Formats: sequence, structure tokens, C-alpha cells
Amino acid sequence: MVAGTLRDILDAAARDVFPPPDGRTTVVPQASHRDAGVLSFTAHSVVFTDEDPRWVREAVRRTDCDALAATMNARFLTAFMERTGRRSESVDALLVGSPLPGEPSLALEEIKEPDHPRVVYARRRRDEVRAWAADGGVLVLGRGVAGRLEVSVEVDEGARQRGLGRRLVGAARQLAAEPVWAQIAPGNARSMRAFQAAGYLPVGAEALLLLP
Repeated sequence: MVAGTLRDILDAAARDVFPPPDGRTTVVPQASHRDAGVLSFTAHSVVFTDEDPRWVREAVRRTDCDALAATMNARFLTAFMERTGRRSESVDALLVGSPLPGEPSLALEEIKEPDHPRVVYARRRRDEVRAWAADGGVLVLGRGVAGRLEVSVEVDEGARQRGLGRRLVGAARQLAAEPVWAQIAPGNARSMRAFQAAGYLPVGAEALLLLP
């Protein structure tokens, strides 16, 4: 078992301090009503939910697969969604980048319009959202799971294959004074490479359960 809150676990992971690889599942309360889900580290899972921990452990035990993979198994996640009335879109790779000094290497103009499509979309999942426009792309920062600072970017079709995505996610590290988190679908190789080229490090996997 791991002591502390969900935010404590995330802050430790950002410092490369991970739960013990003991094959266990830790259950912690949700940090907010909006976000429930599963974090999978090396041989240790963290389920964040306000459901009874006894139900979580029994559902994990009933999942017919390798115990180390049970919390990310489709059967467990389906049971979790049915239990909570939530939905999930994907199992994402979870990456984190430490803050960097200096100014971004590209010109950014903060988007002030609250009805901008990227701002509207981000506010469905994050708090304290801020967004910046660059020539050919958009950078968004906001507070997501357990209040962590999360980044997302969008690059226009005509501006791709020029390194803009890497520069945008690198700029996020310079705009922040704390670790910056990213959730990326593992199949999105372009984004994975951009984030890793900008110095973000993989820490685990995450399945986020969303309100309907």
C-alpha cells in the first residue's frame, strides 16, 4: 500500500519516486467529483475513486488476467464504468516534464476569448484554463486530475512536420513553475515523439473515467 493522497502520489512520481513494484493496488479517494480512474505504474496500480475500496479489490481479483495488468484490463474498466456510471475514451500514456527557465523560443499570444473552441473544450476537463496561439498552433494549460498542471496542443494541418508540436510542448515547460503533465494515446506516435523530444518522461499509464 502507498500512503498519501492522489496528489501526493503524482508529486512523487514527478520526482521519479514511484510506488513499490509489489504487484498491489492502492485505492485512494478522488480529488474531485469530476475525475475518477486508474494510474498504472511499474507493477503497482492506483485506483482513485470514491467507491468502496472493498469493491475495487474484489473486482480486480475477479478479473481473469495477469494480476499486474488487471486494473487496465477491459473487463475491470468496464465493471468500473458500470459501477460509477462514467465513461472512458482511452488508456493513455502519462508523461511529465519539469519546469524550464527562460522564454519560449516561439511567439505566443494569449487567447483571451472565453468562447474560443480550444478553451471551451479544455474547460470541460480542466480548471484555470489558459491558452496561447502561435503561428500554426495552439497551446493550452489547465489544472486537471488532482490539480496537476496539464498541457495539450493542436497543430494546424499545414504546419505539421516542422517541429512546431515539439516547440509548443517545450514552451509549456517554460511557462510553468511546476511539473507539466500530458496524457497521450500510445498509438499517437507523432505526439509521443514530440513530447519526448521536448524532454517529457513517461511515468505510467492512465485510464480516466469521465462524467456522462
